Amino acid sequence: MIMMILKFLVFLTLGVCVLFFLLGLLSQKGKAKGLENGQLADCPASPNAVSSEPGTQPEKYVEPLQAKLEDVLQAIKETGGVITSHSDNYLSATYMSAVFKFVDDVEVRADGALCHIRSASRVGYSDRGANRKRVAAIRAAL
Repeated sequence: MIMMILKFLVFLTLGVCVLFFLLGLLSQKGKAKGLENGQLADCPASPNAVSSEPGTQPEKYVEPLQAKLEDVLQAIKETGGVITSHSDNYLSATYMSAVFKFVDDVEVRADGALCHIRSASRVGYSDRGANRKRVAAIRAAL
């Protein structure tokens, strides 16, 4: 009986690992949402994104960055991000997790002396606070 339970737990663990590996691969196929009507996209209903855009739900809201776009670009690079798009008023970058290679998007929109920021997971439901921590790391690098 104990051997059956152990076998079940081993197969269950392997199944979960395969599922996370496949989700990691799936996340690598996406891209940043981009600007919608001149603003960063709204956060999804799931709790795996944060944004500084006006109208963001309080639990997903982060303060805008008090920096120039070029300074934010450097801070993103310093914190491990890879720039995927850059224009005069917008940039996007990706961050990849170490183990399962999940890809998250960071987008920044210049707005005068501020930069609005959005950080979101491409797949999954919860990010366990990873996107909020990422924005805090970018802010600290400025």
